[in-house]
This record gives sequence, structure tokens and C-alpha cells, in this order.
Amino acid sequence: MKAIGEIGLGRAARFGVMTLAMVPYRLALFPPLRSLWLRALGARIGAGAILHDVRFFNLYRRGLPGLSVGRDCFLGDECLLDLAEAIVLEDQVTLAERVLVLTHTNVGYRDHPLQRHFPPVAAPVLVEAGSFVGAGATLLPGVRVGRGSFVAAGSVVIGDIPAGTLAAGVPARLVRALA
Repeated sequence: MKAIGEIGLGRAARFGVMTLAMVPYRLALFPPLRSLWLRALGARIGAGAILHDVRFFNLYRRGLPGLSVGRDCFLGDECLLDLAEAIVLEDQVTLAERVLVLTHTNVGYRDHPLQRHFPPVAAPVLVEAGSFVGAGATLLPGVRVGRGSFVAAGSVVIGDIPAGTLAAGVPARLVRALA
């Protein structure tokens, strides 16, 4: 009941509806069927985009209308996308397996003792055209991965990555410019 008090009855109902709406998505075994279903629920999915077993959460917040996947994108198995705010993947973006894209952080309920030290944050994430995000990487709220950049596997991106660069590490740091 505490959760409903925090988010409200309307958002709780939306959570239930979106949870049920995702059942056909989970049952669709082929990427074109998944894309079709996500489009029907408000996502923008470009031609040639392939979404493997991608998972979504916070659909009751911004939800699928906040998802924009450009043409010829690839999203690998077990990617987890937080749709509290918008996620924009421009054309020819690759998210390898198990990439986590966060658009919000929150330590817990409003009365959690850490709220005053770590207040909630919510901001959209943008991955510009031609970029690659390696397996197991995490993109935090509000980051922009610049056009044609490469984020190495396992990296944690806490700030913007300039266009045409290789970034790696925890936290991700610029390694070099790409020629």
C-alpha cells in the first residue's frame, strides 16, 4: 500500500495495464513481431531494427512512447531499458547483450533516510547515430553518447561521451579518439 500511496492510484493502474500489455511482447519469439507490438504501444522503432530479448521497466512512467529506436539498430539479449524518461537510440546504434540504460535513480520511498543525501534524479538518455555500447555496460541518467562512439564492455557511463571516441572503465573515461 505504501507504493500506491507514493505513485498514486492512476500510476498503479497504468503499471498493471502495461504489465499485461507486455505479455504478447514476451511471447513474441521473433524481433519483427516484437517491434510491431512495441509500435502498437507507442514506441518509435525504425526499419531494420532488431530487438532481441530486451526488457523494460518503469512503463507506468514515461513508458513506451518515450522509446525511440532508429533504423538498423541492434539491441541484444537481456538489455534492460528504464523508461522513466525518454531513451533515444539514433540510426545504426548497437547495444550489445545485457546493456543497462537508466533514466532515473532513486534510493527508495520518500521517507528513506538517504533521500536527503541522494535525491531522486530523472533525465533522458541519448545514444547518437553509429555508436556501439558493449556488453554489460551501464548508461546513467542524462548521458549522451556522441555520434560514432564506442563504449567498451562493462563500462559505467556517468557523463557525456564525445563523438568519435573510445570510452572504457568504471567510471568510463576517454581512451582515445577514433580515426
